[in-house]
Order: sequence, then C-alpha cells, then structure tokens
Amino acid sequence: MKANLIIVAAPSGAGKSSFIEKICKEITILVDTITYTTRAMRLGESQGHPYYFVSESEFKNKIEDNFFVEWAMVHNRFYGTPMNQLEDAWKNDRCIIMDVDIQGARTFKEKFPQSKSIFILPPSIDELRKRIIKRDGKVPQDIEIRMENAKNEMKEAHQFDFRLVNDDFETSYAEFKKIVENILR
Repeated sequence: MKANLIIVAAPSGAGKSSFIEKICKEITILVDTITYTTRAMRLGESQGHPYYFVSESEFKNKIEDNFFVEWAMVHNRFYGTPMNQLEDAWKNDRCIIMDVDIQGARTFKEKFPQSKSIFILPPSIDELRKRIIKRDGKVPQDIEIRMENAKNEMKEAHQFDFRLVNDDFETSYAEFKKIVENILR
C-alpha cells in the first residue's frame, strides 16, 4: 500500500462526508476516523455517527491530555482527531481516510508527509449555498460566514495532491474512487 493516510478536505456542503461514507463501504481496507466536536448534534446524527459530541470543557480536557493528533476551531466549534484511532488502524494494516478542514489538512501533511490529499470543490458558491440550506433544512444563521470560509478554503485547493469538482454526485464519486484506488496501488 502506497499511502496509509488519505486526507479529504472541502468546504462544508461540498460532499466530502458522503464520498467518504460510500467509499469505506466499497473498499474495506479504508477506515474513517470519528472526530470529536463541540458542535450541536444535527437531525439524523447520533453519538459516534458522524462525530463524538462532547462539551467544550470535555474537549479542553482532552487537549490537555494530548488525546488529539490535531485539533482546530472551525465555525466557532472545536474539532479534533484522536491519535488512538490512527494507531489502531495502522496496527491492523488499514488505510485511514479522513475528513478534515484546511487547517487539519496542513497539520496532517506536516506530521505525515507520506499522506495523500484530495480537495473536493463545489461547482459554484451558489450551488454550495443551496446544498447547505437543503442539508440543514433551513438557512443557517452563519451562512454568510460559511460562504466566506468556503471561498477562502477553495483558494487553498492547489495545495492538495488531487482536486475534483462535485457537480454530479455519481460522476464525481466515480472520479473520487479512481483517485483513491490509484493512491492505494
């Protein structure tokens, strides 16, 4: 296996979680990490899917205990990746595929230079806005901040090993899967 860590980043609503969830079902050597977060649980989510939801004080205690390989504040909420999940996957000869923000991608590339990175772009900011509203079932209070963050994140796409535009889920997913399969060869 060439890489044992695949980093996937994208603006919120671009489809990265859907891609990762689907590919982990199709390529069994892949394992996704479960990130810890202080954000509120959304409709349809549960503890451990897609996150471990904790209080801010619990999160800060985990930081002090060096529990996270990386952590960041995104949209005024903490997110962190636990080191033990990476270690467990590697002990079992699995490849980790993980959804991170731009800051996390930089951190992982610095700590694990052999990792490969993929950036998923939305077809446009307008389409991204529509997807977020559809996903959340309403216009989030912070929609303008998210759109501004998305524009800034998209400016960093050139730093990734691979880039693709998610304009049609099935077509874009097929391209994503080919990229991942090539990384694993």
